[in-house]
Amino acid sequence: MSLVVMKFGGSSVADAEKIKRVASRVMERRKKGDKVVVVVSAPGDMTDDLEAMAEKITDNPHEREMDMLLATGEQVSIALLSMAINHHGMEAVSFTGPQAGFFADLSHTRARIKHIRPVKVMKALAKGQIVIVAGFQALNAKRDIVTLGRGGSDLSAVALAVAVKADVCEIYTDVKGVYTTDPRIVPEARKITQISYDEMLELAGAGAQVMQARSIEVGKKYAMPIHVRSTFSHETGTMIRTEVSNMEEVVVSGVAYDKNQAKITIRNVPDRPGVAAKMFGALADKGVNVDMIIQSSPIQGHNDISFTVPGASSKKTMAVLEKQQKSLGAKGIVCTEHMAKVSVVGVGMRSHPGVAAKFFKALADGKINIDMISTSEIKVACVVKQSDGEKAVRLAHKAFKLHVAKSKGQRAKRNP
Repeated sequence: MSLVVMKFGGSSVADAEKIKRVASRVMERRKKGDKVVVVVSAPGDMTDDLEAMAEKITDNPHEREMDMLLATGEQVSIALLSMAINHHGMEAVSFTGPQAGFFADLSHTRARIKHIRPVKVMKALAKGQIVIVAGFQALNAKRDIVTLGRGGSDLSAVALAVAVKADVCEIYTDVKGVYTTDPRIVPEARKITQISYDEMLELAGAGAQVMQARSIEVGKKYAMPIHVRSTFSHETGTMIRTEVSNMEEVVVSGVAYDKNQAKITIRNVPDRPGVAAKMFGALADKGVNVDMIIQSSPIQGHNDISFTVPGASSKKTMAVLEKQQKSLGAKGIVCTEHMAKVSVVGVGMRSHPGVAAKFFKALADGKINIDMISTSEIKVACVVKQSDGEKAVRLAHKAFKLHVAKSKGQRAKRNP
């Protein structure tokens, strides 16, 4: 008998028929003798709809109240799914995040899990019940509801799997696994059957929509096997684990794409200690995630600092910096919106030179100008105009021959 955590995203529980299908999938797993914990997201686009409703009320909603509002979506899913399972004669019980023992810090809208005490979950499992848990939500020290940020149900699932000592965390979605890139952009993209935590973390952080990056961090820290698979198919999806056989043999594993980036440039900042710390510290205090950072060489004691943020954070970023402009001594702040980030990722880069050159040449041959560049051991990322983003993805995917099936000696197990 195994203990498995099954997580279903919003598209999997979007309506009554889909909830019934998920219930059947869960009951099928329970009938095999496994103990089952299910984590669910809000139905369909409910979270987006709730946010849109709040925006009609105010353009600056209170973050505590936003958490109170957004947490309701998951409660709809857990109640309906529990009803569907109980209707068929199996016993299921639903818990909110706080009832399931999720405790987080005081941050609203993007809280971080501090610990999980799954007392009620374990008692229910001991009774033979199927446990349904609301993802995305937790309780803070003030006894207020907080949410874990976009994609937070992935984090809830992986963290809960660790807390209950599950054998595997299965992430069910509307695609069959992790692909070499977005199949909507490159129809020839192939499903990856095995991938390392490091590669998946880079892909998720670079814009791949399959999993939330924070959930991968938790999976890696506690070596929790994660299986990304389709709600609508029983075939094997993508296993995310510590090591993958022959991982060094493939240089690039995938191409990630984030089409909603903004570039911020602080012009003529005094070249003195503490300026960058003050600027980025203020942004961190407001919950702004900064990605690429480039600082030019100083000229006459001043330099320019450019960085990228998610497009949705551009207004908040500008508001913070405009308040600081005088104290920073900056001569101007420029926001360039409608930018995209395209990244190539693969652990094989560590031992294969020339990856960046091949990537840059592919974009140059396509007459795509590169605005910013960032690298790590296993990633090369470029910022380009949003209008060039999808073309850049296709060019990179072709340049690294990710559409070509590998021979048996070249990681066949990973890319069938």
